[in-house]
Parts: sequence; C-alpha cells; structure tokens
Amino acid sequence: MTSPSDLTIDQPTTGPEATVRKAGILLHPTSLPGPHGVGDLGAAAYRFVEFLEAARQSVWQMMPLGPVGLGNSPYAASSAFAGFPLLIALDQLMGRGWLDEPDLRAPHFPPEKVQFEAANSFKQERLRKAFARFERQAVDEERASLAEFGQRHAAWLDDFALFMALKDDHGGAGWMDWEEPLALREPAALAAARERLAEDVRFHQWVQWIFFGQWASVRQYANERGIIIVGDIPIFVALDSADVWVHREQFQMAGAVPTAVAGVPPDAFSKTGQRWGNPLYHWEKMAANGYRWWLDRFRATLELVDTVRLDHFRGFAAYWRVPADEETAINGVWVPGPGKDLFDAVEAEFGHIPLIVEDLGEITPDVIALREALAFPGMKVLQFAFGDDVHGTPKGRNPYLPHNYDPSYVVYTGTHDNDTTVGWFHSLSHEEQRAVLRYIGTDGTRIAQDLTRLAYQSVAEIAVTPLQDLLELGSEGRMNVPGQPEHNWAWRFTDGMIHPHHAAWLADLAAATARWAAPEPPAEEDEDAAETVVEAEPEETDA
Repeated sequence: MTSPSDLTIDQPTTGPEATVRKAGILLHPTSLPGPHGVGDLGAAAYRFVEFLEAARQSVWQMMPLGPVGLGNSPYAASSAFAGFPLLIALDQLMGRGWLDEPDLRAPHFPPEKVQFEAANSFKQERLRKAFARFERQAVDEERASLAEFGQRHAAWLDDFALFMALKDDHGGAGWMDWEEPLALREPAALAAARERLAEDVRFHQWVQWIFFGQWASVRQYANERGIIIVGDIPIFVALDSADVWVHREQFQMAGAVPTAVAGVPPDAFSKTGQRWGNPLYHWEKMAANGYRWWLDRFRATLELVDTVRLDHFRGFAAYWRVPADEETAINGVWVPGPGKDLFDAVEAEFGHIPLIVEDLGEITPDVIALREALAFPGMKVLQFAFGDDVHGTPKGRNPYLPHNYDPSYVVYTGTHDNDTTVGWFHSLSHEEQRAVLRYIGTDGTRIAQDLTRLAYQSVAEIAVTPLQDLLELGSEGRMNVPGQPEHNWAWRFTDGMIHPHHAAWLADLAAATARWAAPEPPAEEDEDAAETVVEAEPEETDA
C-alpha cells in the first residue's frame, strides 16, 4: 500500500516551488450503485476508483463514514469513531463462507435513492446470519485479526458495541430515555448489561471489524492509483451517540440533559438563527486531559482517510452557545473555542497531518487569523461567488470569485449542502444569471461544465466537483437541503450514468490546467519514443 504520507495534501507555497495541483470528485459511498438499497464497499466502489484514475483525478472526497443518525444524516452519527454497517458489501461475506448465494437475493429496491430503512432491515438480518457462522466456523487467523482490531480500537470499540447492544435492547430508544442506572453509566448496571448482552456486544464489534477491513481494501486500491481519500470530521456530535453517553463530563451536560447546545446566530438567511441541538464541548475539561478524546478521534479518522476536512472550523475559534431551554438560536452568545491549543496538541501527538478547513459562512477576523496561523487550506464555493454585494463586499471583491483567491484553498463548484450547479443556475433571477454569464463568458447551456472549468482554471491548489455536476444533473440530484429534516442524503447514481466521455473530458481538463502530471518517460527512451508518448494523449475536447 502506498504510504499516506506520500499522497497527502502539502501546505501551499508561492512562486516556482508551488505545490502540485490536484482535482477530485465529491461522492459519498452510499451514492454508489448496487442491488441492496444502498451503495456499499463492493465492486461499484472499485469501479469508481478506476473511473477516477481514468479521469486523472487524484482526490475522492466523501462525507463522514459513521453510522447515520437523525434524518439519516452522516453528520449526526451514533459514533464519531465507528463505520456505517450498511456500507458492508454482502457478497464479500459470501466469499468468506458466511453467507449463501440466496442470501444476496434482494427485493426490488428503487436504484436511484438510498432506501435507508428497508436496506437496514435487509442487511442487518444477513449480518446477523454471517456473524453466527463466523462464531461457529472462523479459523484461528480470523479470530486473531478480530482480537487485534479490538485491541487497536480499545479507546472506543467496547463502549460503542455496548451502546449499540443497549439501543437494540431498548428498541432503538436514545440513551437519554434508558433506565437511569444505564443512562448515567453506573458500574454495576454496566457490568450486568455486558454479561446479559455479551453476544450482541460481540456482534457489533465484529461488524466494525468487517467494515474497517472492507474499507481498508478500497482505500488501498485508491492509494495505489495515486488517489487520496478526503473525509470529514464534523465539529459536533449527536446527543444520542456513544460519544456523549460515555464522555458526558466532556460536554456541557447536567445528567442526561444538555445545558447548552450548538447553533448559529440570526443572519440574512434566518431571522431566528439555527438551533442545531448538538451538545457543546466542555473545552476547559478537554484541555485539562490534553484533549485525549479529540486525539483518539483524529487517530481513528486517520485510519480511514488520508486528508481530513474539518467541518465548521469557525467553531474552534468561537462557537454560538444557545441555552438548551431556548427554542431558537436568537439568544445565543459567542464563546471562545480552544483555538490553536487543540491543534498544537494534535501536532504534538501525530506530527503534521493534512487538513482542509470548512471556513464558510459568517467568517470573522479571529477565524481567519486562526486558519492562517495553522496554515490550513480553506474552502471556496463557486455558487457563492456571483452576488454583487455579499456580506457587504463591493462588486468584484466577492471572496469566492476566482480572481480573489490565493493558492491555499480548495475550490468546489458546490458542496453536499448546495443544490446542483444546474439546479442552482436555474433558480437564479435573469439578472443574476447574466452576472454569472458575464464572468464566465459562455451562454450557460453547459453551466455545470462551465463552473467545473472555472474551478480547474483557478489558482486553488485543489478543485473538487460533486459527481452530480459532472453528470450535469438538476435539483433531483441534490444531496442535502440544510434545515430540512427529511428526504436528504438519499441520492444515488445508477449503472450506466457515467460514460467514457465523462472520464475523457475530465482527463483533458485536468491535464490542460496542470492538475495532472504525465508520468516521466523512462530515462533510456529516445526522442522518437517521447514523441510517441505525446501523440498518444487524448484528443482535444471542449475543455
């Protein structure tokens, strides 16, 4: 396996020694095609890596890989450490003798949307069957591998497995509604539960072993082809998570109830702000133990990805604290976050690790100063670039316009929270559309390609396009509508949607904008051989 250190995103520099430019695709694995109601880590994941290689892409970005929570959101996971069981490829379990061919025969799942509830019912039954066979017939090498995995992930795995076993035992109810001795983790109650639910605890440990093993193979396949994995660490965690249940003292909690929750203040988009409801960290207590929970979180994440995108970075400079009994976010206050102290602890533990920070929204000077002090790349989103007066910025000075960038950014046509570029453009007024077309110099009939080209041509070190924009989909391809509690996160592409011309167009664009470097010819080649290499390049397209 190629070492992640050989593939990570370097810190940007200026002048002739500037870092290598890169390009990539944003796609969550749940959006891959497949027969079982949800994308998984089977053949479609490997085919997608091969597509990225053919398209001269060196980045596969995705959302958090944890077990989805409220509203099927990967940003409300039941654990900041665990993997999502529905991503497990069942055919690989059959290949190990733990399932039979009939077990893979699924009812008809509509292929264009993730069927979270139905897929969970179908897959959980088969995972339980596979685990029972593992228990009966696993060889010594498999049992040793599971034991080693448990030791390596001891910081979170045993508690998470007990948490999930107790959720199963309580019909899926949140830990806040369990009997008080269990909710508050009284030692005698926990010991009794571990003994009574021992088989279920082992099952959840086994599921995580399977997930991490399957994902490691996909990641290795990508890394060997020069493709890095960029994955998310959401700043906050869900209240109904193993993290809060196990580490209540690290959060602003009173018993099983938060005393304050996360959100953002009122702005032009919401007169009452947004009350997200996540429990807030007790940063002073976290600092007192050297940010151990965060260090464990980074360690687990870096086993899954090569580069981390840190969500809601402004919350590390200062966060909006909303009293838990408030129905809206209006009466919140800004409170200083851990700032550079946390990242100093991370660097002391791991050395330099590659990070991209999500610095979108209302960004104040303290957030800019923190990002610059840490020298982490920030984000630019082209869909935010075309208002004449954004946050009071004079015309032409919009920070999301490419001529205002420096290289220390990652540029996106849009993110998982945006409409697709086609949907976004069609939602604009005629005046707004004219402003976009005046800047990009086209007629807008291929607006998703136009913005992709603009991103690639920018000086930003990395350019990322959601797959939906490559496929030029309208709003039917949108992944998430912030503030909408249902009907999100379900988009999937289907077999046959990606064609060779998609790879050819991206490959030419990546080469034309220096986001792909042709391999050096062997030293012994003569000039005629070098000319042959040049002639073998793909023909020019409209890139």
